[in-house]
Amino acid sequence: MIGQGWRLADRTLELDRPLGVGIVNVTSDSFFEGARSITPEQAVADGLALAEAGFELLDVGAVAARSGPPVPAEQEAERLIPAIEGLAGSTELPISADTFSAEVAARALAAGAVAINDISGGADPALFELAAETGCGLVLMQIEGPPREDRSAERHRDPVEHLKRWFAARIEAALAAGVALDQLALDPGLDFDLGIADDLEILRRLEELRELGRPLFVSLSRKDFLGAVLAGSWEERLPAERREWATCAAVALAVGQGADLLRLHDESALQAARIAGAIRDPAAAEVRGG
Repeated sequence: MIGQGWRLADRTLELDRPLGVGIVNVTSDSFFEGARSITPEQAVADGLALAEAGFELLDVGAVAARSGPPVPAEQEAERLIPAIEGLAGSTELPISADTFSAEVAARALAAGAVAINDISGGADPALFELAAETGCGLVLMQIEGPPREDRSAERHRDPVEHLKRWFAARIEAALAAGVALDQLALDPGLDFDLGIADDLEILRRLEELRELGRPLFVSLSRKDFLGAVLAGSWEERLPAERREWATCAAVALAVGQGADLLRLHDESALQAARIAGAIRDPAAAEVRGG
C-alpha cells in the first residue's frame, strides 16, 4: 500500500485497501449510456444507489469527457451543484466534483464536495490556488492538451517514464502554488492522449508510478481501449455497454499493481477490486468467521 492517506477538505482517507469511486454523470451524452443521470434529481438517486452498493466515494460530473464544444460554467453548474448538494445532504460518503473549471469547482466545494477531479491536470492555475485555499483533495489526470478536443495519440517510447516526468512537473507546480502533497492523487489518464499499447503498458507497470509517492486514482471503467482489445480493432471496438467484464479483469490487475482508488460504473467491478485487494493484502480483508 501507499503508506499515506489522501487528505480531503474534511477528512483523510486511509488507503489500507483499494477504494471504489462511484461515477455519477449529470449528463445526457456520457460515453456509457448506462451512466447518464440527466437530471440532478436522478443523479442523487443514482449516487445513493452506488452508496448502497458499497462504493466508498462518489465522483459527480456534469460535462462529458468526450470531445465536444466548450460548456459554459453556468450551464455546468446548473446541473452539478444541485446534484452535489443533494448527495452531500443524503450520504456521509465523500464527494468529488469532476470538473476542470475553477469557477465551478469553487461552487462545488461550497455545495459539499471535498475533492476536485481535474481531468485537465491542473491546466488552470486557479484550480491549484483553490485547492491551496480550501485544503480539498485534488486528482491530477495526465492529458496533453485541453479536454474535449480531438487529438491523435502520440506513441511514447516508454509511456511509464513519460507519465513520471509529466506528473513530477505537475506536482512541482501544485506545491509551488501552496497545495500540500497529501492533497494530491494521480490519474494516469487511460484513453486520454494515449494509444492502446501505451494504455496496456501503463497498466502492466502501474506499480512503477507509486515511486511518485501519491495515491493512484485509476479510471478505466468501460474505456475505449478495452473495447478495442476485445474487438482487435480501434475502429470496430466493442461499445461501452459490452465492456463490463473487460473492466473487471482490468480492475483486478490494476489493484494487483497498486491502484488505490478505482473510478467505476458497476458493482461487478467493485467486487473485482475488493477480491483483488484481499488477495494483494490479506490483512486488509475484513472477513469475520470462517
